[in-house]
Amino acid sequence: MHDSDARIVGWDADNAKDSVQMRKYTNTGMEELAGELCAGLMRLRRGYIDAAELLIRMIESDRTYPFEFIFFRLTGYRPPPGQVSAGMLEGKGLLGDLQSLMFDICDSFELRTSDYPGFVFDTPSLARRFNISTKTVQRWRRRGMPSRRLIFPDGKRRVAFLESSVQWFTDNHLRDVSRSVSFTQMSGSERADIIRRARRMVAFTNCRLSDVARRIARKTGRAAETIRYTIRNYDLKHPNNTIFAAMPNPLGDREKASIYRSFLRGIPVPILAEKYRRKRGSIYRIVNEMRAKQLLNRPISFVDSEEFELPDADELIFWSKPRKKGDQTSSSSRVAKPPAGLPPYLQALYDVPLLGAEGERDLFRCYNYLKYKADQLRSKIDIDRVRTPQLKEIETLLVRANVVKDRIIRSNLRLVVSIAKKHVGGAQTLFELISDGNVSLMRAVEKFDYSRGFRFSTYASWAIMRNYARSVPKERYQLDHFATGHDEVLDIAASLRTYDPNELNMDELRESIAVVLAQLSSVERTIVTDHFGLDADIPQKTLEVLGRELGISKERVRQIEIQAIRKLRSIMSLDGNEMLV
Repeated sequence: MHDSDARIVGWDADNAKDSVQMRKYTNTGMEELAGELCAGLMRLRRGYIDAAELLIRMIESDRTYPFEFIFFRLTGYRPPPGQVSAGMLEGKGLLGDLQSLMFDICDSFELRTSDYPGFVFDTPSLARRFNISTKTVQRWRRRGMPSRRLIFPDGKRRVAFLESSVQWFTDNHLRDVSRSVSFTQMSGSERADIIRRARRMVAFTNCRLSDVARRIARKTGRAAETIRYTIRNYDLKHPNNTIFAAMPNPLGDREKASIYRSFLRGIPVPILAEKYRRKRGSIYRIVNEMRAKQLLNRPISFVDSEEFELPDADELIFWSKPRKKGDQTSSSSRVAKPPAGLPPYLQALYDVPLLGAEGERDLFRCYNYLKYKADQLRSKIDIDRVRTPQLKEIETLLVRANVVKDRIIRSNLRLVVSIAKKHVGGAQTLFELISDGNVSLMRAVEKFDYSRGFRFSTYASWAIMRNYARSVPKERYQLDHFATGHDEVLDIAASLRTYDPNELNMDELRESIAVVLAQLSSVERTIVTDHFGLDADIPQKTLEVLGRELGISKERVRQIEIQAIRKLRSIMSLDGNEMLV
């Protein structure tokens, strides 16, 4: 690949054009890569599609593959180390993503059946070729038969199968293809024979539907599920002459939700089974299904870390070596004296020891690792085959994570009190301010990245400060002032001592400023620091001087500065997309 061509697969998802409606991907990296390839040179796009099909033929669903390998096989371009994600992709999800990639690239430009040699099938013609149903064709697609979206001679874009793709699939899935091709539709006489056999079994024996289906399947050679469907369909069409008169109709989502709510309220399973005319096992399956759906819909966010994927991560994180004396979880063995004038409830908060740097890091690492494990297990849930031990393990991990989170919050509640006391005097009472600050503290625990080396108290102070800036009129005015001039970075730095409850010293002040500036690029950080004089050892510089030093124009320096200021405002806002961590 030439350098000019390689640029179109550079890892810069922000420059991808939304020329097509992208499909859903299981992996974010694959979704970003699809956007890049769909916006690339048209003369290369067909090659990307063919490369994706070759990958589909290679990938095994039970293995994992490094993203760099997929990137190289699709583009033929080997980027510098660190330019693309270094994650691992599961084969099962990767197969679906590659098929979505083929469709998205096909939809991004005009690709016709005439562009390929040989015969090209659409779904109906392929079904006629093998004398199968179109549903079987769709099933083959889900099993891995590569397909494209091409423009046929009639001018319409449809799902298409190359003759070579069909040949590869039939050669490598001979058993499935043979079973599908040999399947014949059930005739009317055969269907009547099944109904006659089922009615006779029910008349002379007390058989259940599943037992009847298995017995007739052994005698007729049909699948038991086919027999069960035939009997159920007959009973639905002949309500006055049913074979299984007591057979209940399938439960809908509303009935399942009602069963689950009743189960949570403590109503015994036998009573629910009798009420809804189901077996106990069926009630338990419905309860587990609803538990699984709640877990799948529940957001589980965590700060990822490379050490979570280590083979001995459990031992490393859960069984850390004991610390030496003087390096305890709390920063001091001395009980802190509460400020005068606090109610007894608030004074009790000062009985909880503060967290030391290492103890705080261990708790945050454990908290995020527990949620990471829960999320990994949740991704393996099969809603059609829910297993109770799997659900119980996920729920236990989440409960343990909440216990750790509660410990972190209790150790930092006095931080909220100290900040809230400085805002008393407005419309809100002290307890209202503390309640409001506690919410910010809880959200800060969710977003804090312990691996960056900063203390949580610094980040939490900023989170609470920004919340009060919206809720307290005086602070809201100050927030509006921040957004008006170029001196806002200086105002932010100067206001740190106002909001810090422990009277930050200069080292802590510099650390707090570094937390914010670390979110900027190197050029943005240089311009903001030198122009506003944030570094005491370097004199304040004009935009013109900075332009000469950086080799860019004065106007470009001004544009970068405005961009950096906007990014800082977004970072400072706890509700923004970029969070200060």
